[in-house]
Amino acid sequence: MKKLINWFTNPPVTGQSTILILRLMAGTVFFWEGILKFVYVNQGVGRFTKLGFPFPETTAHFVATCEIIGGLLLVVGLFTRITAFYFIIQMIVAVLSTKIDLYLGTSPLPLPPAPPKIGIWAVLHETRSDYAQILTCLFLLIEGAGRRSLDFIISTSKRLYSISES
Repeated sequence: MKKLINWFTNPPVTGQSTILILRLMAGTVFFWEGILKFVYVNQGVGRFTKLGFPFPETTAHFVATCEIIGGLLLVVGLFTRITAFYFIIQMIVAVLSTKIDLYLGTSPLPLPPAPPKIGIWAVLHETRSDYAQILTCLFLLIEGAGRRSLDFIISTSKRLYSISES
């Protein structure tokens, strides 16, 4: 358990500086999707109610808040592995709670505006952004935030501090 905690809390920070581009992509999408859940009821409480989530108002506000904060954390590259792991779990839950019913044609949410409306092709089409977010977060989970991140600044300041103590 100690190794796992250490793995999450001490991510590699020697990755390319261009990892920033992936953090910006994923982080800003989560950030604005979190805001949308507060601004538009059909994206937040209404959606969670239709999907049958328990305590839809609390759940929607919790998820929205986590998306806003987590999105900002990804953008600045702080707690990147922990945040990426949370978002992978969240996106898997989102896909499972919305796309199975789409496949079966029983979705309580509006069907896609154009064919395919149900079945595997509808699911694959509607899952494209979820898939991109999951894979981007998986990359960040494995590789860390890169050199242009607060994780890097904190990591190098710890090393400098421990070297100067010696």
